[in-house]
Formats: sequence, structure tokens, C-alpha cells
Amino acid sequence: MDLMNRIFRPYLDQFVVVFIDDILIYSRNKFEHAEHLRKVLQILQDKQLYVKFSKCEFWLCEVGFLGHIVSASSIRVDPSKISAILDWKPPRNVSKVCSFLGLAGYYIRFVKGFSMTVTPLTKLLQKDVKFEWSEKCQNSFDQLKTLLTEAPVLVQPESGKEFVIYSDALLISLGFVLM
Repeated sequence: MDLMNRIFRPYLDQFVVVFIDDILIYSRNKFEHAEHLRKVLQILQDKQLYVKFSKCEFWLCEVGFLGHIVSASSIRVDPSKISAILDWKPPRNVSKVCSFLGLAGYYIRFVKGFSMTVTPLTKLLQKDVKFEWSEKCQNSFDQLKTLLTEAPVLVQPESGKEFVIYSDALLISLGFVLM
């Protein structure tokens, strides 16, 4: 991962995103994209790094990347990844709760009230707390699954427009919404 970050450093967050051995190239138009693609492939060639073209996809308007579906206008949860969460059986021990929350937590920005929803589950992770799968835990577990299937589509705010931030805080959670 460090190698990829080093060789693409000049272009990171300009038109390249890398994660381990995955490279995402994004552009505003086809002409830019051709140039960006040429630069990335040239760097790979110069560094004697090879791509398996059967694993490559080019000129897509929408792409699955790191569990998300990314397009020019939005980011949404990849439905194929959510199926793993929906198929998850109720945890029977702390380790399974931790695993479930780790997977579900990856999509935290798509779930309104995530922290409040998972409070009964996170309480099971506290030291010196006996593991007891209660009705509250089951409701929290089921509600989180439902919220993930109804996850909103995230869009970039339009620059130049005014925004309002709504916030709320409790002793156990914080929440903010950009409107």
C-alpha cells in the first residue's frame, strides 16, 4: 500500500484513489479521463508494475469500489455487500458482536442515528459486563439491518450554495446533518 501511495502521490485526490492494489481513476470528462488513464498506466510501466487486464474495467460511469457504488453524482452502499450483513445470525458472544459491529460500522455514514441504534450492542462490549442477548439487543440488531437496506445515497454538496448544519448531542452520541 505504501508503494502505491508513494508512486501515485502527485495524483492522489486529484484523479487517483488507491487502496492496497486497487486503483480508481476518476475524471470530469472523457478527454481528461484518457489523459489520466495514460498517466497512471505510464507510471505503472515505468515502475515495472503490472496489471491483470482481465481484472480491469475502463470507461465506466459507475464503479463498485471498496464496498460502495461510486458515480459522478453519488456514492451508495453496494447491495452485494449488504447481503453479508443481512444474512448475519444474531451474535452469541462478545467476539461475534464485535465482528458484526465492525462490518456494519464500515457503513456508519449511511445510517442516521447509527450510534444510538447500536447502543445496546456496544454495551455488551464493555469490560465486566456479562454477555446477555436481550430483546433490546435483538431489536437493535434487526433495526440496524433494516436501516442498512434503506441507506440513503450520498451526494456532493453543490459548491457556491449556502449550507446549514443541524446538530444534536446526548450523553451517549452526537449527530450532524449538512442541509
